[in-house]
Amino acid sequence: MPSAPIYPTTSPQIPPVSSPLPPLLQTPSGLALLEIQGTLNSTLAPSANGSLEVGSLSFPLYDPDSPPEDTAWHKKVWLYVGKNQRMTGEVKKLAKPLAMLRRRDGSGGMVEEEGVGEEVEVVEIVRWKVLFTQRPEPMGAGGGT
Repeated sequence: MPSAPIYPTTSPQIPPVSSPLPPLLQTPSGLALLEIQGTLNSTLAPSANGSLEVGSLSFPLYDPDSPPEDTAWHKKVWLYVGKNQRMTGEVKKLAKPLAMLRRRDGSGGMVEEEGVGEEVEVVEIVRWKVLFTQRPEPMGAGGGT
């Protein structure tokens, strides 16, 4: 089985990379995955780079002055889909954290080509997911943005 050395990150932030995968979400406590129990239907057209802005996330119970141990804000997260729907969810801790990796070349730079490079770098550890299990709630015009 092939193996590759793994290194800690060399940059504090994830640089923009053209990828068909969706970007990770930033929550007040770090990066998170978004889990939706169902299908998102959108009449919006993708942008020039292929991404599709679905809506915006809101953490209504989050207080930046509260201590980090206070996780009461995890109980309510709103995802505004377009201008007419709002989904309510919650932040859940992953049973097993996920490491977000990327390939790099031997000099520490990033590799853009497929199949090139034998080293990987840990970019971030994802410990949270935002889970939406209920149906969207209808809203009045202009409620989400």
